[in-house]
Amino acid sequence: MKVVLQDLTKKFPASGKASRKEVVAVDNFSFEIPDGKLIGLLGPSGCGKSTTLNLICGLLTPTSGKIFFGDDDVTDLPPENRGVGMVFQNYALYPHLTVLQNIIFPLQNLKGKDKLSKQAMLDRAAEAARLVQIENLMDRKPGELSGGQQQRVAIARALVKTPRVLLLDEPLSNLDARLRLQTREEIRRIQRETGVTTIFVTHDQDEAMSISDMIVLMKSGVVQQIGKPQEVYDDPANLFVAKFLGTPPINVFDGRVESGRLFIGREAVLDVPGAPDCEVDAAIRPEGFIPDENGALGCRLDRVEVMGRDVSVVSTHGSSQNQVIRSIINSDIRIDPDAENVRFNLKPHKVFIFDKKSGGRIRFGGSLNG
Repeated sequence: MKVVLQDLTKKFPASGKASRKEVVAVDNFSFEIPDGKLIGLLGPSGCGKSTTLNLICGLLTPTSGKIFFGDDDVTDLPPENRGVGMVFQNYALYPHLTVLQNIIFPLQNLKGKDKLSKQAMLDRAAEAARLVQIENLMDRKPGELSGGQQQRVAIARALVKTPRVLLLDEPLSNLDARLRLQTREEIRRIQRETGVTTIFVTHDQDEAMSISDMIVLMKSGVVQQIGKPQEVYDDPANLFVAKFLGTPPINVFDGRVESGRLFIGREAVLDVPGAPDCEVDAAIRPEGFIPDENGALGCRLDRVEVMGRDVSVVSTHGSSQNQVIRSIINSDIRIDPDAENVRFNLKPHKVFIFDKKSGGRIRFGGSLNG
């Protein structure tokens, strides 16, 4: 099911006497979510991603704009008539009901032509349980399950209605690190197996990057960038996007452009043809450093961290906005951990420059920066 958001805006009234301004939670959001895709709504707390999800499912009414499921305008349709399945952060299971009863519950409320026989409900529940691999837990109650198992029950309950759209609101935040990894892989498997259009809200970039067909990165209610995860990582539209995506985070320096060359401190570190002369924020991905004793950028070496396949060279620089600079290099390259300084050349496609005031991208000649 294709989902279209058309100039979607949600404003909340001012809260308290101190503020008279409306709060704009979602600001003029337009996006077409293709049929059968998994979309990650990503951003920091308070960016508007959960509000967007609640607008799509009908728990909130937009201040302006339209929502379409396929060709159907569902903007004013109540949640129960939209055909959505919702999975909440806290699972929202009924503690006094068994797993089977929790899964079947949405089907028991169907009426008229949609009403199902008891056997049909059991068959639907069995299929949903098979999808999330909890067939052997049907007689247990939520209190007897682990967090990951409870999350699977919540997903099965959302899927049992064969929803047109599946909405997941921070579904993994209550799980430990290993369970998060396992469960996000399961969500991707289930989504592919069912083919249901899925919108996944998270503040965790690793979750969004690993399972989404596309990501929508938001800040203060405004969409910053939409695209395939790798494309957004490789080609950030602004400094916020560049800083939000990436582990370890991108290294940002105070820099300047003079006569087509990027300077960090006193050193000309890269040719940036076509970029105007100005003060910039120069951002370099951790994998964008090439150790070279004659390299253009010199840093003070702090330590070398061996991580098996890779090595993290931790250094400092007077123009760095980060507390430390992390450079990820292949473990085959040897760095003297007792050296005072280390020098690097830079990979042009891993270097981005941004306007100091607006944070907007300044593009220069060559590859993705062109």
